Amino acid sequence: MLAEINSDYRFKYDLLRNYVTELIHYALKVQPTETLYRHPDANSRITAVFTELLERQFPIETPSQRFNLRSAKDFADQLSVHVNHLNRAIRQTTGRTTTSHIADRLISEAKALLRHTTWNVSEISYTLGFDEPAHFNNFFKKQTNTTPTNFRVV
Repeated sequence: MLAEINSDYRFKYDLLRNYVTELIHYALKVQPTETLYRHPDANSRITAVFTELLERQFPIETPSQRFNLRSAKDFADQLSVHVNHLNRAIRQTTGRTTTSHIADRLISEAKALLRHTTWNVSEISYTLGFDEPAHFNNFFKKQTNTTPTNFRVV
């Protein structure tokens, strides 16, 4: 805008007025919408934020990426609420436990990684936050009644 005001362009003031108008409209677009979804209660708001935090950790795209928030305590710390409050809010809103939500999302991501990547099971277990591949194998078998290797073959 300074370059335009210092130029000898005949219609520079019209151009500057258009720049200012464009800035005003850009600022209006950035302004939060007034039709934001209002949660009916605190429990549904906490559940929505928990779900968003859980989903933000996926998809896992490289073997070096790591799933960090693994437990209800991790999520509660991130949300600045007590773990019991988080568990109660999610249970009242969805009828399921926080741990079951996390486990279901881990299993769906594990299945996707087993089907669509050539990573070995230990790489997948590491990216999903398991310290030992055996822990991942036990978790996967408990949830799906099959081992990760058998799941990949089928």
